[in-house]
Amino acid sequence: MQIKPILAALRRHKAGTLLIAMQIALTLAIVCNALFIIQERLAHLSEPTGIDEANIFVVKNEWVGAPDTIKVDAMMREDLQVLRQVPGVQDVTPSNSYPLRGNGWDDAVKLNPEQLQDTSGATIYFADEHFIDTLGLKLTAGRNFRAEEIGRMDMRYKLAPPVVIITKALADKLFPDGNAVGKTIYLIGGPGTVVGVVDLLQAQSVDRWASGFAYRSVIIPERLAMSLGSFYIVRTKPGQRDAAMRAAYTALFAHNPRRVINDDDGMLSFTEVRSRAYERDRGMAILMGVISVVLLAITAAGIVGLTSFWVGQRRKQIGVRRALGATRDDILRYFMTENLLISFGGVLLGAFLAIAINLWLVTRFEMHRLSMVYLLIGVVILLLLGQGAVLAPAMRASRVPPVEATRSV
Repeated sequence: MQIKPILAALRRHKAGTLLIAMQIALTLAIVCNALFIIQERLAHLSEPTGIDEANIFVVKNEWVGAPDTIKVDAMMREDLQVLRQVPGVQDVTPSNSYPLRGNGWDDAVKLNPEQLQDTSGATIYFADEHFIDTLGLKLTAGRNFRAEEIGRMDMRYKLAPPVVIITKALADKLFPDGNAVGKTIYLIGGPGTVVGVVDLLQAQSVDRWASGFAYRSVIIPERLAMSLGSFYIVRTKPGQRDAAMRAAYTALFAHNPRRVINDDDGMLSFTEVRSRAYERDRGMAILMGVISVVLLAITAAGIVGLTSFWVGQRRKQIGVRRALGATRDDILRYFMTENLLISFGGVLLGAFLAIAINLWLVTRFEMHRLSMVYLLIGVVILLLLGQGAVLAPAMRASRVPPVEATRSV
């Protein structure tokens, strides 16, 4: 089929041609970036925490009144013993926070107290000797804390532990050429000796600002003894989590009713913790998906509408061509080729727009650069969509009979 007659026809319909080409370009630019955002959000959803999520729940315990630090610590230790007696409970540990909670303690880590620039950021977890076993962490080097190393901490604590356990990601960052065990790191309050390394432990926050140290954590041997309360992390035997949660709630209030465990977030399974942590990411992925589908549907409808309009305008011309020997397949190929040329022009412009939008997103929201894979996928989708949308009106055009050439209207 000759392209020149098609181009001549498009020049006579400049407004409609430009309208569809621009619609395809904008759709491609938005859909490519939307697909990229969806992929990033879904990948974010599946990031591992490093803990035994299926068998863990957390209790947010707050005390009534304002007991002093010593009394709070004693009551916490009693609670831990009560929880360990609950049927189905495997182990319990107190902490200031846990992975995916959303907020907690963070600190800068240095290798030398004289450093002006931090070596790394890190999440800070306060823990006792049961922390590693309760969360199901894997100790890859060194040892766990000993019971006599666990201290009692309040708000005046200056974060200067004598010993610490760090994650492998932090160890690799701080000591890339050797073993971290036995080395000294410096937190804001002073030095601490690394006595152990655990394989994986995610940060408390999943926000983008914390992505630089998402798996770099420091575990400090202190119990957070505050009247405002703290968290009890409970690990159960497989399949007994839900029953243990109900029994734990009853046991805690039976032991000491002068406490508050909020109905909304006072006791959460880790399934609920993960769901809440990534609520915004799921919402964004769904929103981007809906926008993409709507834009594709509008673009397809525009192609169908414009092509149908052109077929109505050209019925006599089509009839003349049929009378001169053009087959139905010739007419069908004509309209399919015409739409392919428009779509091709639209996707070329759309590719530039997609890259430009992504560069703006990178500078404004610290997103990653758009992979060319998503651009190619978007181009293929738009070209196939255009050909699929034009098929029905093109087939109607191919059924125009030669007798149309003899009609005056």
